[in-house]
Amino acid sequence: MSKKRYCMPDPQAAITDEVLMQHIERESRVIDLGCGNGRLLEKLRDEHGCSVQGVELDLSEIYACIGRGVPAILMDLDQGLATIPDDAFDLAVLSQTLQQVRHPAAVLSEMLRISRRALVVVPNFAHWKIRQQVLLSGRTPVTQSLPYSWYNTPNLHFLSMADFRELAEQLNVRIVHEIPIIAGRSRRRAWLPNVRAESLLYVLERAVSRNDAASV
Repeated sequence: MSKKRYCMPDPQAAITDEVLMQHIERESRVIDLGCGNGRLLEKLRDEHGCSVQGVELDLSEIYACIGRGVPAILMDLDQGLATIPDDAFDLAVLSQTLQQVRHPAAVLSEMLRISRRALVVVPNFAHWKIRQQVLLSGRTPVTQSLPYSWYNTPNLHFLSMADFRELAEQLNVRIVHEIPIIAGRSRRRAWLPNVRAESLLYVLERAVSRNDAASV
C-alpha cells in the first residue's frame, strides 16, 4: 500500500480547517495525526498560540512541515503511538484520515490515550449524492467531496453517522458534539444530517467508567 495515504488532498481543506479551529482553545497543546504539510498546525501556532506537533507518514510532507517551522515526526498510525506518553496533549486532531488507516478503532483509542479530547473529521458515505449514484448507476460513486475513482482512492473504510456512533459506543468513547458539515458550513442542528452532510466533525472524550466515577 502506498505510504502517501495519510496526506491525500482534502477537497474541503479550507472549510475543514475553519471548523476545527472553532473547537480548539488558545494556547492548547495540539497533536495533528496525519498532519500533511502542517497547514493547520501553522495556523494554530500563529493565530491561537498553540503548542503543536505533527505526525505524518509521507516524508515529503514532513519536509513541508519543516519548511513551515512546524515540528513533525515520521510515524505510521497503524503501528500505534507507543512513543507518545499518556495525556501528553490537550487535543488530538484526526482530519479526513480515520477512513484511510487499517485499524480505525485502535487509532481512536490511542488518540484518547495521548490526549484528553479528540477532534475527528470523516467523510459521510451516506450522503444523498453517493446514495443516488449507487442507485442509478450501480457504480462506485465519485463526488466533489470524494473525488477518487475506486482504483486510486486512499479510503479503506466507508462509514456514516450511524456507523461512527456505533464504533464510539463499542470503544466507550463519549461523543461531546456531532457536527454535520453541509454545503461548506458546520450546522449543529440540521434536518436529516446523515443524508445531507458531506462530512462530519466529532468532538470526543473518554467516557468515565463507573469505577472511575466512584473514585473521584
